[in-house]
Amino acid sequence: MPESKISIAQHYHERTKYDPETIAAKGQALDWNQQPSSYKVYQVGKVYDLKMYLTEDAPDNFIAEKWQRLSRLLLCSYGLTAKVRTSSGEIYLRSAPSAGGLYPAEVYIIANNRSFLAPGIYNYQPQTHSLVHFWESDQIWDRLQVSCFSHPVFRITDLAIATTGVFYRSAWRYQDRAYRRIFLDTGHLLGNIELAGAINDFRPYLVGGFDDQAVDDLLYLNREQEGAIAVIPLLDLRDSPPKNSAEIEQVLAIAPTALPSVTNTNYPRLVDGELLAYLHQASEIHSEDLESKQQIVKLPHNREDKYNFPFCTKVSTVTTALNWGKELEDLESTILKRRSTRAFTGEALSLEQLNTILDFVYQPVHYINQGLDGEPDYFDLSLIETFIAVSAVTGLEDGCYYYAPVTEELRQIRFKNFRKELHFLCLGQDLGRDASVVIFHTADLKKAVEKYGDRSYRYLHLDAGHLGQRLNLAAIQLGLGVSGIAGFFDDQVNEVLGIPTDEAVLYITTLGYPN
Repeated sequence: MPESKISIAQHYHERTKYDPETIAAKGQALDWNQQPSSYKVYQVGKVYDLKMYLTEDAPDNFIAEKWQRLSRLLLCSYGLTAKVRTSSGEIYLRSAPSAGGLYPAEVYIIANNRSFLAPGIYNYQPQTHSLVHFWESDQIWDRLQVSCFSHPVFRITDLAIATTGVFYRSAWRYQDRAYRRIFLDTGHLLGNIELAGAINDFRPYLVGGFDDQAVDDLLYLNREQEGAIAVIPLLDLRDSPPKNSAEIEQVLAIAPTALPSVTNTNYPRLVDGELLAYLHQASEIHSEDLESKQQIVKLPHNREDKYNFPFCTKVSTVTTALNWGKELEDLESTILKRRSTRAFTGEALSLEQLNTILDFVYQPVHYINQGLDGEPDYFDLSLIETFIAVSAVTGLEDGCYYYAPVTEELRQIRFKNFRKELHFLCLGQDLGRDASVVIFHTADLKKAVEKYGDRSYRYLHLDAGHLGQRLNLAAIQLGLGVSGIAGFFDDQVNEVLGIPTDEAVLYITTLGYPN
């Protein structure tokens, strides 16, 4: 009996791996004159300038206060924060990092007829910090709720953010592997939305299970170029709670963030250049794929410390929570000043610094008293594992460690300084060699596909990017440098560092002192 084929998500992952023997063939010369724009242009629609709400002399009334909070939320989520001059021109940086500065995500606001916004659909324009109201409709909220399979959160919210990916913005440079980067970049954005929501008294709810075509059509997307990635209804915490809030919260406790798609093992022979589009289409959810409403329930997310290596050294990471200042003012300023580090000194971090970063990223419950959500939405963190290569941390032996979030400890699996190897694994980037710490997020793809079908590939990279953004912000707050790396020799990472072979590497984050 012939062996069954692996799913298209697993096939895509295998086909887009970088390998030392073939990486040169995967590259191609870039025509910088053909670089796609990072901004979407609308020829029609009413423009709402959000900049006025960032000034001290902004209007002072009930409606203006809502505009002010929305303005700051969007600025901290995906707004422009700096201008950098390069040999090829000026690059505008945003509050969320993006591979190659390509910014493939688009942000839309959807409002119902109870909102302070006129009902309909808005596109966020980062270059002018404005909203374009390009479609007005009283029916849009009902359509969105149906597209998200009647998720109960829409009954208690009046605004939603929808994020999409414009595929060619990243594929222009990274070809098929761009799909990974698009979702990692959007994960950074989701991390900002979560934290900026808390700063501005919104509670974002992640909805990853929706009818893709219905949401794409609702947003008037060209489906060959752009696709919906996440829907994030925003609960305004300053509004009076609805009468049935207790009932709704009980429903939300079991309502799903992520829904499974089908698992596609019957796919054609795909040539390079076809993988990205095919995987996106194959990982879509259609209404007919859900056999019954009974399927629309939250699958269990039982977090556990997956690996307990025999006789390994264990180091506690329990520490004091990172202080984000009065009313989270330091968190907002950190989001806006965050930059990706281009070079590290190689100087050692302290174990306390590393522990503080890990605490902020993986122990959100420690930050409730500062006004942050103790259980922020991810798609399924039980599928994500964390491994840490230590090259220079005072008080911690060099080597590779598994981070156990439940028991809050590091478990050493290899004893070695890996600077030379990390330089190689990160495609010769000095960031890997000179970083004090290199953090790897991984997942068992087979297990993930069994749980969520091919759509799991989206969820995994969105969650890895979300975690990566929290790493970014914690490091910057401590005065350290940080940079994400999505290009690496996939299989060699596991082999060199001793990471179990079932774990596919999703994302790398480097930490150290900036040079």
